[in-house]
Amino acid sequence: MDQVTTFWQALDMRRRIIVILSSVAMFVAILVLARMATSPTMALLFSGLDPAVSGEVVNALDQRGVAYRVRGDAIYVDATRRDELRMSLAQEGLPANTAKGYELLDNLSGFGTTARMFDAAYWRAKEGELARTILIWPNVRSVRVHIASPDKRPFAKPQKVTASVTLRLSSGRLTDKQVRGLRFLVASAVAGLMPEDVAIIDADRGLIPLDNNNAGADRKARELRRSIQQLVEARVGPGNAVVEVSVDLIRQKEKTVEKRVDPNSRVAISTDNREVSGNSTDSGAGQVTVASNLPANKPGKGGATSRSSRSETREIVNYEVSQTTREMVRLPGQIRKLSVAVLVNNVKITNPDGSITWRPRPEQELATLRDLVQSAVGFDKARGDVVTVRTMKFEPLPERGTRAVPSLISRLSLDATAIIKAGLLALVALVLGLTVLRPLLARPALAAPAATPAAEGSALPAPDAGAAVVPDAHDVVDDPVAQLRQIINERQDEAIEVLKSWIESDEETA
Repeated sequence: MDQVTTFWQALDMRRRIIVILSSVAMFVAILVLARMATSPTMALLFSGLDPAVSGEVVNALDQRGVAYRVRGDAIYVDATRRDELRMSLAQEGLPANTAKGYELLDNLSGFGTTARMFDAAYWRAKEGELARTILIWPNVRSVRVHIASPDKRPFAKPQKVTASVTLRLSSGRLTDKQVRGLRFLVASAVAGLMPEDVAIIDADRGLIPLDNNNAGADRKARELRRSIQQLVEARVGPGNAVVEVSVDLIRQKEKTVEKRVDPNSRVAISTDNREVSGNSTDSGAGQVTVASNLPANKPGKGGATSRSSRSETREIVNYEVSQTTREMVRLPGQIRKLSVAVLVNNVKITNPDGSITWRPRPEQELATLRDLVQSAVGFDKARGDVVTVRTMKFEPLPERGTRAVPSLISRLSLDATAIIKAGLLALVALVLGLTVLRPLLARPALAAPAATPAAEGSALPAPDAGAAVVPDAHDVVDDPVAQLRQIINERQDEAIEVLKSWIESDEETA
């Protein structure tokens, strides 16, 4: 304690202020770091809740006396109690699901409920059940489902059922498979609803278009590429084959009606034979003509008689001509043309002298690989499909970057935040010890300077108290003369004052 007091008295005002400020700063830093080290790590409890539901969750946390933080629409609690709080809040029905399903129909009674009211409640229940099902998806934060079901009227033109689904995702976006699955989910739950009549809307990105031809072609190409890659690499080895597939899909609905008639192929299906015969006689009597009015042809005289006979045969044969009617409908998404290119690496050969050469693969092997690829992709020559298999030497690609390895902290499963806090606390304590405590504890007691004889041999008188020269602790040396020289060099003004006082005292003595 005496050392600290002596050291404090030896400091000037500027150094005293520096020591006070540094001590206060270190003390505050230690308090802040200690608070950070002892404060709990906050973890996400719930996010994306409606304001009313968030209020209920916060009220339940207040009743339990749990510390929490609200950041936007997210609620954070102590990481060690997060799972426990989720279980206990779920037991109380929190967070409450705002979407209601078929329980809406429980409150409808037969009295006072019209058919229109029941239909409205039924569609609300249907929308709520679909919303509950969609909320099961991990990345779906909130969802609303709307179904437009037209009223059935006797003499009105029937209208189709449509639906829309509005989603808000917690992260990322929906994949093509998820979008198709969502459309089929809604369409399967509503009678008369087709998947293409379901609109999917992302609240952050807008309308999600239907599975277009480009996306369908890319997906089909990836599937075929993966299948061909596995098939070819089973023969040439992993990394020795490169496969590229191009798929051209039909973009519009195509309908073709074809009718063919074969005139050389006919079959008699019925025969109708008719035979008509008859005889007639004409004597000429009773006919009034110019000749009968002549005197020579008076009535009563016999005339010429004519006879005729007729025989007719008719045959009608009905034939059926062979004809073929073909109607072909090609829907969008079907393959119009398929192109496949396969590049395989040459064969590596090690010579007896140790050198390495590359030899192209034989044509017979390439033909076999081509047949396998055609069988795998469903090759159709009439459709215009093309499959090309070639062999060339692969050039080695330089490696880029380094392989990622897990860090020591990740392997030890340590909390990086806690380690950083402890390290900062240790660093502050070290700095405090080096800058403040070490000089206070290491500075020895100050010793008075020894009396040095004057040049004339007389002893130097003790200087006045106001003119005393106080050396620093690091200035203490063994030789008194060297000590005096060092003090004079460092504090010349004070040494001059001491000399003046000595000279004045000698004059008064004389």
